[in-house]
Amino acid sequence: MKSLRFISAQALVSNVQLARKSLSSVAHNLFPLLFKASYLLEQGEVIHDLVENWPLADFNIGKLLGTTVDYQEDISSRACCVCLESCLAGLRDYVLNCSLPYSKRLKVVDLTGIKDVEVQLCKCKKTLGRWARTELLSKLCFELLVEMQRLQFNPCIFDIAIDILIDLFVTERSYELVVQALLMRCHCPLKIRCVAFRADSLTLRKLFYIIKLTDPSSLRKLEVVHNIRLEMEHLEVLFNNIHFPLLTSLTLPARAFNVQRFAAEDEPILATIGEKMSQMTQLTELSLAFSTLTGKIRKLLSPLKTPLKLLDVSNCALNHADMAYLANSLHSNHLEVLDLSGHNVADLYPSTFFKLLSHCSHTLKSLILEECNIQDIHVNMLILGLIPCRKLQEFKFLGNPLSSRALKCLFNVFSDLPKLKYIEFPVPRDCYPNNVSYPIDDADLSKFDHQKYESVSEELNNILLHANREDIKASTPLFGGYDAAIQETGNELGAYLLKSFKDTLENFNKALQEMN
Repeated sequence: MKSLRFISAQALVSNVQLARKSLSSVAHNLFPLLFKASYLLEQGEVIHDLVENWPLADFNIGKLLGTTVDYQEDISSRACCVCLESCLAGLRDYVLNCSLPYSKRLKVVDLTGIKDVEVQLCKCKKTLGRWARTELLSKLCFELLVEMQRLQFNPCIFDIAIDILIDLFVTERSYELVVQALLMRCHCPLKIRCVAFRADSLTLRKLFYIIKLTDPSSLRKLEVVHNIRLEMEHLEVLFNNIHFPLLTSLTLPARAFNVQRFAAEDEPILATIGEKMSQMTQLTELSLAFSTLTGKIRKLLSPLKTPLKLLDVSNCALNHADMAYLANSLHSNHLEVLDLSGHNVADLYPSTFFKLLSHCSHTLKSLILEECNIQDIHVNMLILGLIPCRKLQEFKFLGNPLSSRALKCLFNVFSDLPKLKYIEFPVPRDCYPNNVSYPIDDADLSKFDHQKYESVSEELNNILLHANREDIKASTPLFGGYDAAIQETGNELGAYLLKSFKDTLENFNKALQEMN
């Protein structure tokens, strides 16, 4: 609900010319109100002028767009291109504007509060994602330095120092530009302060170099993903040379660890990595998806002194010893997010898996068990494991061979979980041909009886409706959920994969020719 003040603010900013003329006479404490009203109406020119004339010491976009007294709706998930481009351009002009009637107080700009979501409610329908925000801010910093060189020395510009807190996302395409911006940080009034760093499609040399430039001593989150060939020995070099004392979240790319090719000399490397991670005393989130860690999870995680709240070991080929360690470790009583996808949890180690589930039942908010070969015969056990998870908000179990009947049993239990808001459930096995085998290939995923699926899906949603649980959203995203980063850089990712495949073929042909 909008307050009278907010309605008045919207009325003012909807008249662009009047709003721009009136800013000089607006009370400073009304700037945040006018900013949210302008953002909601996508008034780019007004947003630019508000930021250019910002009279306060801080500018936190997450708080400005979040729930406020005058308008409770949180609109921080609107990564609107028009609004964010205007906002950043206004920030550049704030530095260059020497005609402000009051002294410049702005010291900190926090851009980390923008949430990248699948459905954008802004009218322009064009988003400025994390990668694009990184690129645009880097360009603006560079343009600002060029403009400052053109101007005569003016203390009102050269004495300004504003910390810009941002989550950087860098790929090969944006690497040079971001490196330039980071290298010139000491000379630029807008000083990029990296809170979270995500890298994709970079060589190891470039990765190590840019991580050093981000000021890793203040980095909170590090994501090294997809097309970066970071393996265990490279990770040891990284941790030996760069320290991350404030790191809370670490994501490593697929195959960062592969015990299948372990030699005796690799054991100390794994121990060193565990020891280095133990020095990250604030680390509570660890994602190791698609690394082969059979029998080695204890060696990697036992040195950690801080309990993990998020653990992603999907498709890590864990064995019974690994699961037993997890069930009895200090982490088990603190886990809020757990991803065990790709493991046959109900058949290979049912007792240890359910022990783990029992230990984290008081804290668990998100559980992901995709392609775990959970069948109808396991449903009763799964229900017994889920019932104590009273804080569970999200449950994803795509790719499991469950019948319509089994899904109905589960949905009856879901309606009793008070915090549950989101479910991803598989297409029922009886909707596929009898000869289909699990896990189902991508080519066969969509070859099911769609009419029957729609009928079953309606029945499942009716179970929730009859239990007065309209707040639970249930869906079947066949090819996985929405990933904002993949969505934004998918073309570059695909091109990089094709190039890597081509290089591999050329090397293979060269090796064959040398053999002949």
